[in-house]
Order: sequence, then C-alpha cells, then structure tokens
Amino acid sequence: MQSYLKISDEVQEAIKQHKPIVALESTIISHGMPYPKNVATALAVEQIVRDNGAIPATIAIINGKCCVGLSKEEIEVFGKEKNVWKVSLRDMPYVISKKIFGATTVAATMRIAAMAGIKVFVTGGIGGVHRGAEKTMDISADLTELSQTNVAVICAGVKSILDIGLTLEYLETLGIPVVTYGQDEFPSFYSRQSGYTSPIRLDEITEIADLIKTKWSLGLNGSVLIANPIEQKDEVPLNTMEQYIVQAIQQADAQGVKGKNVTPFLLQYIAEHTQGESLDANIALIKNNAQVGAKLAKSL
Repeated sequence: MQSYLKISDEVQEAIKQHKPIVALESTIISHGMPYPKNVATALAVEQIVRDNGAIPATIAIINGKCCVGLSKEEIEVFGKEKNVWKVSLRDMPYVISKKIFGATTVAATMRIAAMAGIKVFVTGGIGGVHRGAEKTMDISADLTELSQTNVAVICAGVKSILDIGLTLEYLETLGIPVVTYGQDEFPSFYSRQSGYTSPIRLDEITEIADLIKTKWSLGLNGSVLIANPIEQKDEVPLNTMEQYIVQAIQQADAQGVKGKNVTPFLLQYIAEHTQGESLDANIALIKNNAQVGAKLAKSL
C-alpha cells in the first residue's frame, strides 16, 4: 500500500514529529468551484489551517500516486485542468493504474488520509442519500466510508441538495456518531437550519476530541461526523435555497444528468441562479470548517 503513497516533505515531517495534521480534499478544487476562485480558496484554507496551529495536507491522485500534501503549482493544475477525474473509492484502482489526474471525494480522501495516518479531515459538506433514492438507490459512498475509516470529518452538514432526513437515518444505521458544534439543529450546508435536530450537541472542541478518542479506544471503527454550522452572516436562508435546489433537480432530470455528475451539476446551477451567493457561502463555510478542524487536530 505504501508504494502508492507520495507524502510531501512538510506532511512527512509533521507525521514524524506527531504534529496536528488536517487532510483536505481536491474535488472542491476541480469540481466544486470555478477558476480562479477554486485555487484561491484552496490556498486560503491551507493558510487558515496553518494559522490555527496545524499542517494542511491536500490530497489528490497524480501519476499513479496518492499524493498527501500538494504544492501550490499542483493545486493550480487541479484548478485549471478540465479533464480531472472525480475519484470516489470505486474509481481509485482505475485512476491510479492509468496514471491520470484524480480529484478525491470525501470517501477517497478519507481512505488516503487513513493510509497516511492522518486522523482529521475537513470538507465542505458530505455526500449522502439523494432525494428520490427510494427509486434510484443513489446513496453516496461517503456514508459507507464513514462507517469503516477512523478519520474524524468536519463539515457544514450534509449538502442541502440531498435528503438530509434520510441521510441522518442512514448514518444512525451505520453507527456513525453525528455531533453538531454549538447548536441543537443539524445544519444544511448553506444554512444553519435544516429542520432536523442533531443527534448530539457539543459546545467545546475538547469535548469532541474526548468523544472521538473514546470511540476509537472502545474498538468502534469508523468516523465521527462533526457538523459545524456556517456563520450566520454568511448563510443563505433555508427556504430561499430550497427553491433553487428544487429547480436544479428538475433541470438535472430533464437533461438526464446521472451518477457522480449530479452533484457538480446541481452546485453549478445553484451558483449561477443565486448570482454567486451560494458560491460565497460555500467558500465561507469551508474556511470556517478549516479553523475548527485545525483546533480539533491540535486537541486530539
């Protein structure tokens, strides 16, 4: 397995010295935002992690290697290149064997972080049970990976384009603790509200770290999902966003968008039809998550 890993000097040194490290995904660079905002955001998020006392490790697949820690030049390539493969778990063997560029989703980033021994991962929002999944069986591999891999995940909740209620039910089925940081209601990515009460509320980073350590000490494998609500000044109201989401889903159906192309299509449609407001919220929430993730990595 180690022969497929390429760890940057900075991250390698941090691992040796037992410094706090935060894994970051690359899908948000290649498939989540337009250039140049994607590159600027990725670099800003790395700097926020550093400013809060941890080492950032952006993860991607390059030339047959799972790269843990990207250079500025590599981040730039992922921001500009048009034909980067969106890599979930099922895609890893193909993309690695073909030695093509791969931007890692939540599931793939978690797995590669675990291979490198990194325990904390920051993302924007996780995948989950899609709306209409009772007909399509469209359930993200992120959820299965959360049940198997010992990497804590900090996010702004489940992407609001999904069925949040069913996703929370499925997380319970898989035995994944779901913690919301600082409020009773589970957030919905762009908004602090979702209409669903969080299974657990914790108000201190140290409490979250204690829960994670206790889970793994008990031999209970899998992640702890930490939902960190977007700040109030940056959120898009839930009811406003829901109107755009319904329109985006209707357009995706009409155009026959399927599989892993659905989420990028919906996010792009929503960004265009909210005059960039949803993109601004997306950038704000990932920066907010990076701050909390770095503090959690330090506490652990």
